[in-house]
Amino acid sequence: MSKPGIRSKSSRRLLAAVCIAALGVSLAGCASKGQLTTGSIPATNKPLEAMNAAELHSASERFGRAYDRNPKDPVIGMKYASVLTMGGRSTQALAVMQQVAIHNPTDRTVLAAYGKALAGAGQFDKALDAIRRAQTPDRPDWQLLSAEGAILDQMGDPAAARERYRKALDLQPNEPSILSNLGMSYVLQGDLRTAETYLSSAVRQPGADSRVRQNLALVVGLQGRFDEAEKIASAELSPEQAQANVSYLRSMLSQQNAWNKLKNDDSRNTN
Repeated sequence: MSKPGIRSKSSRRLLAAVCIAALGVSLAGCASKGQLTTGSIPATNKPLEAMNAAELHSASERFGRAYDRNPKDPVIGMKYASVLTMGGRSTQALAVMQQVAIHNPTDRTVLAAYGKALAGAGQFDKALDAIRRAQTPDRPDWQLLSAEGAILDQMGDPAAARERYRKALDLQPNEPSILSNLGMSYVLQGDLRTAETYLSSAVRQPGADSRVRQNLALVVGLQGRFDEAEKIASAELSPEQAQANVSYLRSMLSQQNAWNKLKNDDSRNTN
């Protein structure tokens, strides 16, 4: 018997391709909540995930200049790498994070971000090594556990990934970013109903950000509920941010002609 929500092997492959992109977004925020501070970070007027290509290019120029002035600053380096990643420049982002990690070899937040950059470049074994070196058994860090889970998901090991997510939830109950990653793990295996349960819970938690809402919208859209998905993607945002989220949702669902393919699957299975 097939899992609920997915009707064919081709659909499961399609969802895996779409979900890998979305999981990358989830992982991108794993190191953003560190306690490091600096007074020299360029200001941005909107979240990176809401920026268009021109805005990301402009932001990368500003952060690049700040990074050139102080390449040892971990906050500037991590932010610059995030901007580069969002702009599709994962190789350059990895090079930046390699330098930041060299200058901050014991900083757990930096090592987590370095692991993320390695994963973004497809170097999953090295990414796991960086994340695990940052972790300490006597004081485990939930963000590192969640990041490790996201990498394991991309390596095709959902059982190990979910074990890490649940350990992270033991340390940080109801944390929306962990619940979101756990939900996306079920999307990769084609279980959209379970995925929606976790993502709906994530969206209801205090501190849930736009990335979490985007992931829920994606899962709802992948089940053919397109109007509902767009409402979720645009909820509680400014008109500009709402449009950016809807555009992101459509871009995810249009990968490999996903939007029309899933609509056609729905039509064939209701006749």
